[in-house]
Amino acid sequence: MPYPTPIDLRSDTVTRPSDAMRRAMADAPVGDDVYREDPTIDKLQEMVADMLGKEAALYVPSGTMSNQLCLRTLTHMGDEVICHEDAHILHYEGGSAAALSALQLRPVAGDHGILSPDAVDATIRPNSEHFAHTGAVEMENTHNRCGGTIWPLEDMRKISALAKERGIKVHLDGARLWNAHVATGVPLADYAATADSVSVCFSKGLGAPVGSCLAGSFEFVERARCNRKRFGGAMRQAGIIAAGAVYAVEHNIGRLAEDHANAATLASYLLQVPGLSIHHPVQTNIVIADVGAIGGAEQVMETLREHGVLCGVASPTRVRFVTHLDVSAEAVKAAGEIIARVLPVRALGTPD
Repeated sequence: MPYPTPIDLRSDTVTRPSDAMRRAMADAPVGDDVYREDPTIDKLQEMVADMLGKEAALYVPSGTMSNQLCLRTLTHMGDEVICHEDAHILHYEGGSAAALSALQLRPVAGDHGILSPDAVDATIRPNSEHFAHTGAVEMENTHNRCGGTIWPLEDMRKISALAKERGIKVHLDGARLWNAHVATGVPLADYAATADSVSVCFSKGLGAPVGSCLAGSFEFVERARCNRKRFGGAMRQAGIIAAGAVYAVEHNIGRLAEDHANAATLASYLLQVPGLSIHHPVQTNIVIADVGAIGGAEQVMETLREHGVLCGVASPTRVRFVTHLDVSAEAVKAAGEIIARVLPVRALGTPD
């Protein structure tokens, strides 16, 4: 029997606030945050700064804004930012580094989203009027486009040490840093210590409806606050939405281990399909499958949609599945059974 409702594995951004989270939002004390008078936002920012081991944090509407505020604040117009060739800031943020901050991104290859210190060192521009100044290097943990892979802490420390030696700032896109923390046991503050600025998201695996925080030194966050105003991200009684993030941080971090286990279960079903492969290790809650041999991503996505499983397109030949708190272990198993039954039939080109 098919699962009774569509099983939505497109992204962990599709989650909806629980009843308890909605109650916390409805009851949240609020004030005008532009005047720095919203107690719920203040609480969230203090929580995040403490968890990341940073002096201060700043609440913003989205992960894209958080990343871009960090890049804008760390660098100068015309600078170059080194990042992985599959980085979120390069592929999924609308060209905003160029459009809003006059920055150019310098993509570098690396296994499973991880940059080697030697590759970064070789990419830093010489000091010359002919070249863009290398203003920052960016790391992404976990790495979205590379299947939720985790940057090992030691590799992050090597990049951080190199950047410091060369006088370059470091930004950490930690939208899913919570996942890396739960999967490895590495403290959030240890990861964050490798970067001058960190961005974390509440509306992905943690299940809040809106928002991210950036964190860094007091001086950095004050400058980022000015840039937030310029970007249109200063909000008024936003404690109503920040309360969802507070609830998420207080209740939903530890349970990410369930999503990781469900992703491993789903991967086991995907690997039953002849011709399908998974190139990146399944370490957290994202599974990216290469389906080029069985018809291409758009066709596979549509086939699965017709059978009640929703996934996303990662490239013309790859589809992405993301486990999250709104999809139970039972639902993931049901999705896996559908995939294992339907996709081999599609590969054979016969009706099911």
